[in-house]
Amino acid sequence: MSVNAVRLPVYEASRETSSQSALSECVSRTVRRYLADIGDTACTEGLHALVIREVEGPLLREVMAFHEGNQSRAATALGINRATLRKKLSQHGLL
Repeated sequence: MSVNAVRLPVYEASRETSSQSALSECVSRTVRRYLADIGDTACTEGLHALVIREVEGPLLREVMAFHEGNQSRAATALGINRATLRKKLSQHGLL
């Protein structure tokens, strides 16, 4: 098992075919809770767009903080170029 991997509790393990990383498990749990909360109500913007919008801002904020505001290092860590990072930071009001 990798360092950041976790085993799901027995009641959730039956839903999954293998162990997931801590991040993946957190996303799965949160999406399941969101879907249970909305029931049959349609997500007007689409679930994918909603998840990306909700996750991207905190991701950018944390990576920038970890790299002490250095956009070049943050972009490298994210696997995107610096111009793309600046565009995303601007879109999320982080510049």
